[in-house]
Amino acid sequence: MIEIVLFCVMAYLLGSIPSGLIIGKVFYNKDIRQHGSGNLGGTNTFRTLGVKAGIAVTLADILKGTLAAALPTLVGYDDFNALIPGVFAVIGHMYPIFAGFRGGKAVATSGGVLLFYVPIMFLVIFAIFIISLYLTKYVSLSSMMAGVGAVAYSLLISPRDVPLIIIVSILALFVFYRHRANIKRIMNKTEPKIKWL
Repeated sequence: MIEIVLFCVMAYLLGSIPSGLIIGKVFYNKDIRQHGSGNLGGTNTFRTLGVKAGIAVTLADILKGTLAAALPTLVGYDDFNALIPGVFAVIGHMYPIFAGFRGGKAVATSGGVLLFYVPIMFLVIFAIFIISLYLTKYVSLSSMMAGVGAVAYSLLISPRDVPLIIIVSILALFVFYRHRANIKRIMNKTEPKIKWL
């Protein structure tokens, strides 16, 4: 039981590392929470600091989820489901203790968890995200479509992996909840579209 608690705490702290805040302040002398949407995730980094910073933050946020999910395996505790610390890393990303509990929208770090647990699913939902982004130009809608795709994949391809279905559903709910303001803007046709794809 102590090991489980430690994994979850470590995963939360790992997820709490504010990649966007660190890269913004160290390399650009900017707090991205004071620009754009005020979000610490990759999308606001792209808009505020540019492509290089956006890619760096997105990759860092993905790797947080991957490393958190890998924690039990790395210390030889293979009986512990990797998805559980993964969820805590996502919570840390959304509500980081190191950044006043104002974090990202759960997308990249959730993807990182799935990259470790089901790499093929990660590739599928990444493809869904890119296709949706190409067609709609909405990052937020594409993120939610990827969440729906992940749930559908788990139900259709891995119907016997109940923990995966439950955790993926929780992660998808996180994504939708964190994008509730975006949903309203999409409905009102005021959500900004990307111009580079």
